[in-house]
Amino acid sequence: MTHDTLDGIAKLFIGLSVASAAWVLVDIFLRGQRQHMKIMEAVWPLTMLYWGPLGLIFYYWFGRAGPARNPGHSKKPMWQATFSGASHCGSGCALGDFVGDWLAFGLSFTLFGSDLIGKMLIGFVLAYLFGIVFQYFSVAPMRGLNLMDGIVTAVKIDTLSLVAYEIGMFAWMTFRVTLYPDLQPTDWAYWLMMQVAMIVGFLTTYPVNWWLIRKGIKERM
Repeated sequence: MTHDTLDGIAKLFIGLSVASAAWVLVDIFLRGQRQHMKIMEAVWPLTMLYWGPLGLIFYYWFGRAGPARNPGHSKKPMWQATFSGASHCGSGCALGDFVGDWLAFGLSFTLFGSDLIGKMLIGFVLAYLFGIVFQYFSVAPMRGLNLMDGIVTAVKIDTLSLVAYEIGMFAWMTFRVTLYPDLQPTDWAYWLMMQVAMIVGFLTTYPVNWWLIRKGIKERM
């Protein structure tokens, strides 16, 4: 596929993704569809930014109104709870990697002579920090934890999930370089490839989130 063709597809899909995120924000804050877990009000719009319009299917299927807002509604099936958990992890990771890529690009940061490895390092550090923040604001209110206990618990819960996400994401980023080695964050196609990387990361963290929830280590969302 030529660079121009890929760029055109990227502009379309990214535009639809931003529109999907905006739609969810309007639904939550202007149409009153508030989430019972407040951090999910950030998670769902961020999820739309890399899943695109496909993410709206999952949002309207089971993300829009949880059991806490509908007391008569049965508990989510395990796959839906896992999807929400993986989305929660993915949002912090995606935000960290997005900021990290721009930061590494702006600073011309490299590691071992590689800008890709430099982006991975900064992205991982920021993704980990954002991931802990996202996890803290879910687990601390649910378990009534103080600041320090909440942070320690968030680290214990999110580390394995985040590493699994980053493994999938970094694997695609490495593969992408073999296909389109010249792409930079200033290119539309670069961010389309990053959206794919984020979805791959979602897929690799999904089974880990299933296990964490099944073992009671991570809360259902």
